[in-house]
Amino acid sequence: MGELAEISGLRTLAVDIGGTGIKVLVLDEAGEPLSERSRRPTAHPATPAAMIETIVAMAQEQPHYHRVSVGFPGVVQHGVVKTAPNLDQSWEGYDAGRELADRLGQPVRLCNDADMQGFGAIHGEGLEMVITLGTGMGSALFVDGILVPNLELAHHPFAEGKTYEEWLGNKSLESLGETAWKDWLDRAVAQMRHTFNFDVLYLGGGNSRLLDSETMPNDVRIVDNIAGLLGGIALWTNVHGTNLVRAPHSTGAHSVLPTMNPA
Repeated sequence: MGELAEISGLRTLAVDIGGTGIKVLVLDEAGEPLSERSRRPTAHPATPAAMIETIVAMAQEQPHYHRVSVGFPGVVQHGVVKTAPNLDQSWEGYDAGRELADRLGQPVRLCNDADMQGFGAIHGEGLEMVITLGTGMGSALFVDGILVPNLELAHHPFAEGKTYEEWLGNKSLESLGETAWKDWLDRAVAQMRHTFNFDVLYLGGGNSRLLDSETMPNDVRIVDNIAGLLGGIALWTNVHGTNLVRAPHSTGAHSVLPTMNPA
């Protein structure tokens, strides 16, 4: 399907799946929105069947599109979900790419949601890191616009016997309060700086709304949560003149074609 990106007028349905909400919109070939962002709450329990139904219903409310990009909160390889820590455990091993392609009738590409948000935020130069702060914590790392595949920093040990996600996820925010949660975020950013030596760290996700860009260090930037949708264009074409198109191939994100019934 590589020739898809070369045909004029193609539209991409971008889907951002989260632990608390599902967002969709349609992008033109430049990655600019052609529709208003739509959001619906994530079903509980957050099973594949319930969430796929929500995505299909939301897609039907959007303008016509030719291909689909999906950001998923977990590890995805070749369209198959490997981990989904903040959703129902029945997602593990589920061929989400195939099911969505069959239901939506268009080719589908999936990647981790932090990866997709990163595609919408980075400039493609140097070592850029992305952290998403929401129900859980997502992470992505890029070198000159090329994604380092399957970085799962959230579940690595961080401090006092807890992981990064246990300190920075939404449960921690609710139990600690905003001030203490921000203190832990500052400690985590300092640790990431020493570990990865990033040029720029982008902070996104729903809870990044609590942060003040004026108080951030020079190498840390806050990005709008809509980047999780705008980055969907990178799964099909290059962005900002960089070689981001190479990233999906390194992560296993590939075209999943809909099953066609014989005429």
